[in-house]
Amino acid sequence: MKLQRNFLLILITCSILSCSTKKQLLYLNNSNNYLNTEIQFDQYKIQPFDIIKIDVHSSNIEAAIPYNRFSSVGNRNINPNLDNLQLDGYLVDEDFSINFPVLGKIILRDKTLTEIEKTISDLLLQNNHLADPVVNSRIINAKFTVLGEVTNPGTFSFIGERLTLLQAIGFAGDLTIDGKRTDVILIREINNIRKIKKINLTDTSTFNLETYFIRPNDVIIIQPNFNKVKSAGFIGNPSSIASIAQIILSIALIIVNR
Repeated sequence: MKLQRNFLLILITCSILSCSTKKQLLYLNNSNNYLNTEIQFDQYKIQPFDIIKIDVHSSNIEAAIPYNRFSSVGNRNINPNLDNLQLDGYLVDEDFSINFPVLGKIILRDKTLTEIEKTISDLLLQNNHLADPVVNSRIINAKFTVLGEVTNPGTFSFIGERLTLLQAIGFAGDLTIDGKRTDVILIREINNIRKIKKINLTDTSTFNLETYFIRPNDVIIIQPNFNKVKSAGFIGNPSSIASIAQIILSIALIIVNR
């Protein structure tokens, strides 16, 4: 009977190890206690190799034409794809500069899109380039990558600045059941400095992190959980251990009952 109890204890232990808790699988477990807070959003500052689409408008349409870049690809009345848009964009050099029509070289270091628009608008007002310039800008080669335990890992393009971490994971089809939600890795490169951050998707503190909003070229890595790591080897798999223990227990019961 003692042998039987020992094997039963082993079987129960292995069964427990093979299970994930509810808190490990759910996002934002403490959302019921979350207090409404003001969203803190820091605008993205332009980095080398960004491609920026800059449009200059004025009440005098013809006067604004020299300050715009138009590719010869396709019909301008048809919405172009991202590849064609990039032909109309300005590639930021390693020294954070672009070469703008008529105005020449403009340094964009440490500038947000809003600040870039103001800089160009001020330059156009100087020397009476344009009387009433309206400048619009956006990044058109922004991408992020999601790897690991997600449904559709890959690299995804986006336009705009308000893409969140949860939305980025949604692009990749969400985490699989084997994804470790408490230890997500985000790799970010800003001003030639690489940072690695750890994120816990089961806690609402994620909302307050600087990594909650995705930046161009971010890499998100979803680690495998304990069960997935152990399943890499048959003996290490908790389910396999439970099956083996069950077989041994059955054999032991047959021997004891003889």
